[in-house]
Amino acid sequence: MPDAAEAVLYRVEMPMAVSFDHPAKRRSTSDSLLLRLDVDGACGLGECAPRAYVTGETTETVTSGLRHVPLDEIFARVRSTEPAALLARVRHGGVAGTFGLRGGGNLLCLLETALLDLLGRRLGLGGAELVPAEGAPAARRPALPVSQVLDLSLDVEEFLDTRGPFHFVKVKAADDIARDLRTVTAIRARLGDTVPVMVDANMSWTPDEAHGQLAALRDAGADLVEEPLAKGSWAELARLRARTGLRILLDESVCTLDDARTAVESGACDAFNVRVAKNGGPVIAAQLIELARRAGLGFQIGVQVAEVGPLINAGRALAFAHGDAFTVEAGQSDRFFPEPVVSPPPAVCRTTNTITPAPGPGFGLGLNEHAEPWAVLRRTEGDTSWRPVPAPAPRTKEHA
Repeated sequence: MPDAAEAVLYRVEMPMAVSFDHPAKRRSTSDSLLLRLDVDGACGLGECAPRAYVTGETTETVTSGLRHVPLDEIFARVRSTEPAALLARVRHGGVAGTFGLRGGGNLLCLLETALLDLLGRRLGLGGAELVPAEGAPAARRPALPVSQVLDLSLDVEEFLDTRGPFHFVKVKAADDIARDLRTVTAIRARLGDTVPVMVDANMSWTPDEAHGQLAALRDAGADLVEEPLAKGSWAELARLRARTGLRILLDESVCTLDDARTAVESGACDAFNVRVAKNGGPVIAAQLIELARRAGLGFQIGVQVAEVGPLINAGRALAFAHGDAFTVEAGQSDRFFPEPVVSPPPAVCRTTNTITPAPGPGFGLGLNEHAEPWAVLRRTEGDTSWRPVPAPAPRTKEHA
């Protein structure tokens, strides 16, 4: 008889070595949930990063939802279904369609990334082979250039001196349009016209002020503006596009497929920011990409600030499977977290600002000793309750 399957939940709130500031949030710690599934010797590791201002979810609401997920049924399906067949079903219908689950996007992402990772390990497949790739270019690129993000904690001159080479620049807007204009002007003066520049307002402008600000940013050299208005301001967004001619990328407004369809039907944007956690996992994220292609829109593969591991590699797997994204965000986990909770830590070549595919199998990561203190709940097959995980014993000098 096989050993009982197990799930362990980690709430990771690691202090960041440097903070990250933007109009919607100042972040100085991570806020992720990690889920480890162990079934008959195979392990899968998933992550979500709920943000209340994006989807309305928090780590508390996701944890509450996880308590109601019929994990024993999932364990039984993993055991009874040939791994390649189960992977095909998940790639088609996501974890929600495959197992009949309901819940917010981050809950589904947490489960889906863990299950895809487990199946990838069983089948010996890398991340890009686990995510749907309908409509994507057939050729896979060996490396991808990544964007650099200037948040409000960093001066533009220091950014330009230390963060190159530049392939794409995202500027987090301030509460002062004059500062934003000076920033864009300084970037254009240093980099010329060949590097795209996008300003991310994070929903901070009103319709009355946004017209003049978009026009001014356009004249200063910005190529796109991200989420300038309150989420879901479809008619006002369409008017902004028509009046200013500046391209608009939507992020917080496009969390679901229904959101994306509404954005397209309203003429509200030119591109989507696709993020695995926000969009409910790699499967829905891939469907959003295909919807963007059919509508003639562009798309970015983005990240949540302070992802800690599985989400980073799941997003990169999506990027390598869909190589026609106009830019890819790689995150800054190497700068934020000197002692990451996963090994090997997701890497960025800072000499070229490029990424290469994770080695696999699965999403190519395992938990290390730094993850242990963050374990909070454990559920064992046959026990319907999630049990608290005792705090680890202090490490002695011999084991430090």
